[in-house]
Amino acid sequence: MLVDTHAHLQWASFDRDREEVICRAREVGVENIVNIGFDVEGSKKAIELAEKHAGVSATVGIHPHNASQLNQDVLNVLRKLSENPKVVAIGEIGLDYYRNLSPRESQKKAFEAQLSLAEELRLPVVIHDRNAHADILEILSRLKGKMKIIMHCFSGSREMAEQCLRYGFYISFAGPVTFPNARRLHEAARMISVNKILLETDSPWLAPQEVRGKRNEPAFLPFIAKKMADLKGISMDKLAEATTKNAREAFQLS
Repeated sequence: MLVDTHAHLQWASFDRDREEVICRAREVGVENIVNIGFDVEGSKKAIELAEKHAGVSATVGIHPHNASQLNQDVLNVLRKLSENPKVVAIGEIGLDYYRNLSPRESQKKAFEAQLSLAEELRLPVVIHDRNAHADILEILSRLKGKMKIIMHCFSGSREMAEQCLRYGFYISFAGPVTFPNARRLHEAARMISVNKILLETDSPWLAPQEVRGKRNEPAFLPFIAKKMADLKGISMDKLAEATTKNAREAFQLS
């Protein structure tokens, strides 16, 4: 059994075959999918899918690309949406200094406001970090021990991974860890304790090496699990058991 801790099944590229995508995931042992919100409408759709499908959970949040949209009214909407029992986290939230689709100051304000909301609601947070490692760690360091923190699609160095582990964060690996030239990711994956590793697809993006170029989907998670098991020098069964346990603890999944 595996858990895809980060997918976006509400994305339009799944409109033609969403039901089949969820069935294919179950057929290969992906029993739980955490469907991630990225704006208000995306969060609402994530909840709708979670309500419709057993084994699918939802998160709500404003992605840093959309940070300029966040105001008190939007925060109140997120707070209300979080009352749904299918909502297991606030996310994805964070900083993206690669595309800078929202001004950096707006990103920081939205990030901190949603972290405060998560702390108030006692929910874990799913962190988006792209080219913003230093600011992400500086902000999150104030919250270590106060909430469960999931570093989505980890892209940092071994040193950053060590810092995240010192803070008690979970570190999630996606398709890029399967790329042959991802040596820095491989090094980080080898040193991270298996009790802090999560797996994800980030569907529909970042397909693993074996299906690179295709639309990604949760059924491809075993490719990522196999690579992680090889990097850790353990069996797929042990890797699956550990990462499923971690996902259940991180998101309080049933």
